[in-house]
Amino acid sequence: MESSIVKVLGTTYKVTIASKEDLPKRFDDCDGEIDESIKEIYVNNQQDLIGNIHALQNRTFLINKNIRHELIHAFLFESGLAENSYWAQNEEMVDWVARQFPKMLQAFKELNAI
Repeated sequence: MESSIVKVLGTTYKVTIASKEDLPKRFDDCDGEIDESIKEIYVNNQQDLIGNIHALQNRTFLINKNIRHELIHAFLFESGLAENSYWAQNEEMVDWVARQFPKMLQAFKELNAI
């Protein structure tokens, strides 16, 4: 299990990457979770996928995507949007941003817009 600290709009969040064995109740039916009340994010390290030929083999890709997904939830919460609109709670929208953000960041960098 490993933990890191990150600032989300000035608020400190603890991000923990752990296995299903470490936190079985956290990863019962999901690969990541945020608890805004205590400012903690939990992400499955996908260790249970090792050796599963039917699973995606790039665990780092999955872990990073899930970290981005949960961080986007944190940004929406800290912005005051998470509880007042459906789109901000919509998992498809959050997942879309998590998946597309690296491409968006690259485009911004290419145009010196960051």
